[in-house]
Amino acid sequence: MLLGQVLYEPGDHMQNAYFPTTAIVSLHYLLESGAAAETAGVGNEGVVGISLFLGGNTTPSSAVVRTAGHAYRLDRRVLQREFARAGTMQRLLLRYVQALATQIFQTAACNRHHSVQQQLCRWLLLTLDRMPTNELIMTQELIANMLGVRREGITDAAGELQRAGFIRYRRGHIAVLDRSGLETRACECYAVVRNEMSRLLPHVRHCPGKANVIGGPAAVRKRLADSAAS
Repeated sequence: MLLGQVLYEPGDHMQNAYFPTTAIVSLHYLLESGAAAETAGVGNEGVVGISLFLGGNTTPSSAVVRTAGHAYRLDRRVLQREFARAGTMQRLLLRYVQALATQIFQTAACNRHHSVQQQLCRWLLLTLDRMPTNELIMTQELIANMLGVRREGITDAAGELQRAGFIRYRRGHIAVLDRSGLETRACECYAVVRNEMSRLLPHVRHCPGKANVIGGPAAVRKRLADSAAS
């Protein structure tokens, strides 16, 4: 999955679901004016294409790869057949939908009531939870588009975080030097999303600064069984 690759656009009839392993996909909502903002991110904790098994088949949002990497691609018919079995897969997917809804709701509240710096810290921390390193390849302009704010606001917020020693920024690269420092500047929205993900999806190990390795087929089957039993 390449940076900037569009998996689907508003109104598309989706043919495949995607289960990211090392890639991160951004779910965007685009307005008639051309303005857009990220409503949620999907990493190795989730699936892109929930409307395929919820019955909608289309969505008014778009899905764009914002961190290059890999994913499993699954034909919609296979996913729908498995979901219809009403077994472990269905229960796990529905748990993920609840976790995703929490992320979307919290993002909406955060964008309305919290400062740009708090939003940036939340976004950075959620991204780090899905990455194997503490360095992000991301321009300030792209982050501004994700958060739906002006680039100048991101420049000011990133500058304050860099002066505090929490991050190091150079063109197109952000290195997180002090994760705990970012957590002190973030609003409660990050903890709400992280805790709900951990509660609903205990098979996903969030290891700051380390890869959240999913493992091979046997490991996946074991975690599916553990989740179904919990």
